[in-house]
Amino acid sequence: MLSPTPCRSKASAFRRIRAAALATSVGLSLAYAPMVWAQTAAPAPAVSSQAAALPSFAPLVKKVLPAVVNISVTEKANATDDGDQMDDQGGPQQDLPQSPFDQFLRKFFEQQGQGMPGMPMQPTPHEQRIALGSGFIIDPSGYIVTNNHVVANADKVTVVFQDGSKHPAKVIGRDSKTDLALIKINVDHPLPYVSWGNSNALQVGDWVLAVGNPFGLGGTVSSGIISARGRDIHSGPYDDYLQLDAAINRGNSGGPTFNLDGQVIGINTAIYSPNGGSVGIGFAIPSSLAQPVIDQLREHGKVERGWLGVQIQEVTPAIASSLGLAKPEGALVADVTKDSPAAKAGVKQGDVILSFDGHAVQKVRDLPIVVAETPIGEKAKVEVFRGGKTETIAVGIGQMPENPQVAENGHQAEPGEAENASALGLKLAPLSPELRQRAGVPKDVKGVVVTGVSDNSPLAELGIQPGDVIEQINQEAVTSPKQAEERLKQAQHEKKTNVLLLINRHGTNQYLALSMSKGENG
Repeated sequence: MLSPTPCRSKASAFRRIRAAALATSVGLSLAYAPMVWAQTAAPAPAVSSQAAALPSFAPLVKKVLPAVVNISVTEKANATDDGDQMDDQGGPQQDLPQSPFDQFLRKFFEQQGQGMPGMPMQPTPHEQRIALGSGFIIDPSGYIVTNNHVVANADKVTVVFQDGSKHPAKVIGRDSKTDLALIKINVDHPLPYVSWGNSNALQVGDWVLAVGNPFGLGGTVSSGIISARGRDIHSGPYDDYLQLDAAINRGNSGGPTFNLDGQVIGINTAIYSPNGGSVGIGFAIPSSLAQPVIDQLREHGKVERGWLGVQIQEVTPAIASSLGLAKPEGALVADVTKDSPAAKAGVKQGDVILSFDGHAVQKVRDLPIVVAETPIGEKAKVEVFRGGKTETIAVGIGQMPENPQVAENGHQAEPGEAENASALGLKLAPLSPELRQRAGVPKDVKGVVVTGVSDNSPLAELGIQPGDVIEQINQEAVTSPKQAEERLKQAQHEKKTNVLLLINRHGTNQYLALSMSKGENG
């Protein structure tokens, strides 16, 4: 599987040796000239009336290009990226396929003592790295939007305009969760700027225009369409990307995507690529998500988000069947944080949140986005599915803490029994202090610990491991290995379609649904 790669590129001596590289490229082009002639010898197809009717993007480009800037960042010496930030190459360097032309260029640049444009260089000790990105002006006084990963480790930020003029910039605020940042330059005259558009109005197939600084080449324009909406590339808790087929490369990070009215409907952030270049799969943060974040960064220098205080997971078809839900939708509450807004309002472990303040929760990731956007202190109506019926709970939204803690379980259990038990290929034991310490189980977690899983156990397919603690079976607490064994055997005897287990692994709760149908889990 390919990894999402942030589209920021390394600065290099590209401009100083551009002439040499171009000369080499011309030589290679001449060497392959017969192939080119063979391709062009065939008569050109007639231009269709539909293609001829496509409008020129030139007026739009002329309108928006002055407000798009290049960003040059001198990073702090020996800087390392935080875990929730993306580095220049999108994480650990991968072994990428190299064509003979790529290999030739790499050798050429290495002989010059420089790195290949857009490719990683190994910095010498204590050397400051230079990186390039893109941005766009949203206010004539000099406020500029870019990506967080462009300026995250900045020691110095320089904004370069299309005419080559340079201005030092100050970082106003950053938000790693959405990978957005706001910087500002001081000027004595109004600057050209662009306005936000409504990304929610976009449809798959709509034309868009991406502008940025790929590989440090300067203002570059590429056109394409919206390929998909609502993409989750697992880069953060609020992933809701627009997928584009417009060419986006390293260095485009932080650059704008425009609709045909010249409004910003996305911020180019990442690509899927086997070779570091565009393959027509790019991702942009939608303006509907970005604009409120940028507004808060401008006003407060940070982002304050609404907080519910629940740990949630996906509702699979098996879990839906176990709970009696008609279809797999909503967000299953695996834990409720102690003293959180959800706990105070009466939200319980095992509830399925179906809607929040009038917004339907179709997928589990729908909930964090809508909660985060809710004003702090506002009362929100939360519709939950509990015990076979729906209820509506009023929750006062709190402010998300800097490091929200995972919930503490509130249920009590009787002391476990000394003997081991075995059920459905599991070996179970009481949660003794020794086992608790060995498995890293928090002191507030109650249940029975899994000490072994046979290869043919149906629970092995679900991913249960030694060290997991079974807390509940079919939403009832288990207090001893014998009790857990009896409940599992009872489920087999009653021929239940699914058995719902709540397990705790290293302090994190998770629901698992075991299908009791023949042929599925054995």
